Amino acid sequence: CEILSSLPLQMSLYFNVYFFPFWWLITVAILYLKYPTLSDYYKFILVTIMILVSLTELIRLYLGYVGNLLEKVPELAGFWLLTLLPQLPVILFLLFNESLKIHSLERAFHIIFAAFLSFQVVAAFFTLRRMVNTLASRFRLTEFHRLEEEQPGPGVPSPAPGSGS
Repeated sequence: CEILSSLPLQMSLYFNVYFFPFWWLITVAILYLKYPTLSDYYKFILVTIMILVSLTELIRLYLGYVGNLLEKVPELAGFWLLTLLPQLPVILFLLFNESLKIHSLERAFHIIFAAFLSFQVVAAFFTLRRMVNTLASRFRLTEFHRLEEEQPGPGVPSPAPGSGS
C-alpha cells in the first residue's frame, strides 16, 4: 500500500500553523497604527479582509492536514481551492496595493505568507493529482476483479438462456 501524502506539503502546513499567529498579530498591530490615516473604504476593506483571512485560514489548514495525512481527496481539494481562490488573491492585494500605506515589516510578513500559499498551491495540486490517479487505478482493479469473479471459468457450463436457473 503506497503512501500518497506529501511530506513537503505537510512540512509547509506545519510551519504555516506556527507562522500564521505571528502574521496575524503583526498585521493587526500595523492596521491599528495606520487605521486613522486610511480612507473609509480602505478601513472597511481591511477589516473585512482580516476577518475573512482569519476564518478561511483556520478552515484551510484543517482541511490541508486532514486531506494530506489521511489521504482524503475531497478535503485536500477543498484546501487547494481555499488556498487558490480567497487566500492567495487577498494576500497579493495586501502585498501590492500601495494605497494601503504598507509598512516594511508588514510587507516582509506578507511576502512570507504569499510564499507559503504559492508553494502549497503547487504541492497540493501534484499531491491531488497523484491521489486521484492512484485511487482511480485501485477502483478499476477492484471492478476488474469483481467482474472476473462473476464470469464463469473455462469449461464450466453457463446456464442456457431462458432457463430457470
